[in-house]
Amino acid sequence: MIDEKVMELYKASNNFGAFLEMDLEVLNEGEVKYTLNIKEKHLATPIAAHGGVVAGLIDGTLGVAALSIAGKNNKVVSTVELHVNYLKPVVLDDQLVAIGKVISAGKSLIYVEASVTNQNDVLVAKASGTFNAYPAEKAFEHYKGPQK
Repeated sequence: MIDEKVMELYKASNNFGAFLEMDLEVLNEGEVKYTLNIKEKHLATPIAAHGGVVAGLIDGTLGVAALSIAGKNNKVVSTVELHVNYLKPVVLDDQLVAIGKVISAGKSLIYVEASVTNQNDVLVAKASGTFNAYPAEKAFEHYKGPQK
């Protein structure tokens, strides 16, 4: 069962995801979906999104999939390794869907894979990542709630 407290703390404190305007849906334990509509603020050229935006979407997707497992033990995760393959350009007005799924979970290391498609179901990126699980109180000991 997913620990809702850890997930809610993550959602409330994830300023980067809010900045990118990513929308999260937990599909199952160990499997999540993030969506992101590409806007002008995401562009590196007049038409193409910055690779860092796609990498941010992927890192969030992989990380929350890992968190949905680690949170059961009152743990959060941090990225240890991230590998991204950009397969097609991401352009203005693309509607991206990233699906992340935990492949292997140990006591402290969690390996996750993800794919990103656009509104035409074209695969635009594939990724994998390794995450370190550690006690949630270390991450949230200084958290003061939403910042305005």
